[in-house]
Amino acid sequence: MNNMEVCGANRVYGEIRVPGDKSISHRSAIISSITRSTVTVENFLFSEDCIRTIEVLKKLGVRIEKIGENLIICGEGIENFKEPSEILDVGNSGTTIRLMAGVLSATNFLSVLSGDKSVNNRPMDRIIKPLTEMGAKIFGRANNTRAPIVIFGNHNLEGKVHHLSISSAQVKSCLTLAGLFAKGETEIYQPEVSRDHTERMLEYFGANIIYDGKYTKIIPDRELVGKNIYVPGDISSATYFIVASLLIKDSRILIKDVGINPTRTYILDAFKKMGADIRIKNIRTVNNEPVADIETFYSPLSSIEIEKEKIPNIIDEIPILCVASAVAQGVTTIRGAMELRYKESDRISAIASEFKKLGVNIEEKEDGLVIEGNRKLRVREGVVQSFGDHRIAMSLAILSLLSTGRVTILDSECINTSFPSFKYIFKSVIN
Repeated sequence: MNNMEVCGANRVYGEIRVPGDKSISHRSAIISSITRSTVTVENFLFSEDCIRTIEVLKKLGVRIEKIGENLIICGEGIENFKEPSEILDVGNSGTTIRLMAGVLSATNFLSVLSGDKSVNNRPMDRIIKPLTEMGAKIFGRANNTRAPIVIFGNHNLEGKVHHLSISSAQVKSCLTLAGLFAKGETEIYQPEVSRDHTERMLEYFGANIIYDGKYTKIIPDRELVGKNIYVPGDISSATYFIVASLLIKDSRILIKDVGINPTRTYILDAFKKMGADIRIKNIRTVNNEPVADIETFYSPLSSIEIEKEKIPNIIDEIPILCVASAVAQGVTTIRGAMELRYKESDRISAIASEFKKLGVNIEEKEDGLVIEGNRKLRVREGVVQSFGDHRIAMSLAILSLLSTGRVTILDSECINTSFPSFKYIFKSVIN
């Protein structure tokens, strides 16, 4: 088992780049594969989750090659996908299983999607039910609520209007991709805004699509034409080093070429409301995604309340937001985040238990957390558990920079799920 040891830091300083965006990397491989084009993807994130997506596509007969840091995808259209001879193993990737379920529902063969224990215990009825309403023949374990998922491909899907009870970019993307191959229009309504990388990429490839964050409409009357893609740096990965620089006096970090998609940047607004000195520079648009450089400095922070409607926008950043909240004067309240209990770990429980071990005053609620911050916080030394969750492990590493001694984070190899170079960059900026 690979553990990570962290000692307190005097400052955090440097100029860095973070790996390519995980959400965009997944989508670049999947959407390029259903075109009839050869697409070069620069700065693809070769993390465990994204590699699972590549391997699933290869088992479907898609030709994909890694050349240097680029990914070359030879799309030949969904009609040339081949029936896999084995189970399609998505590992720990919820994005892979949910997005590929939408694509595979429109094929003409049998496929089975399965993952590790965590993925196979995550709720899948939220995609199985609406796909079934479109005419998909799709079945799951535990009365159609869990993976493994068995899909009998159906060429005759029908566009439907979906009113989702939970805002989820994975569910929305699954139904949008299925809608590409359906007869008639597919419309999706969500209660809150969720990330729109799928919509932006489909639009970039020429799809007839309308979207505003809460509403998506796909009209399947145009053939997608693949174009080369540059994957900007992942803002979720950037937030760990943003917070690291905010915690410790005399710190400064410049993070180059980060995606600042407006459905992802509420976390920056939240940090600014807490008093963070964050400067956005060199803003431009690259393949339909906004990109910028982010410069941050040490800042005394104050507590905030996170509005429930903003939770889908920052669902992956809540663990690192809790680190910032631990040093923010006052009480920070996070509510409406029940979805955190169905991630790679039960993140509400994991954050509460492990932060408490380090001396953070934190209270677990059914759908969130309450954190009483302290600007003078120095965390205890000790041993904490990641629960095999990459975002818990990285958040604990940043929190441990405030330690008076040494903190050991167990099972830290899970960081490779999204940020294989995290430990290297972490060491390079710690003084």
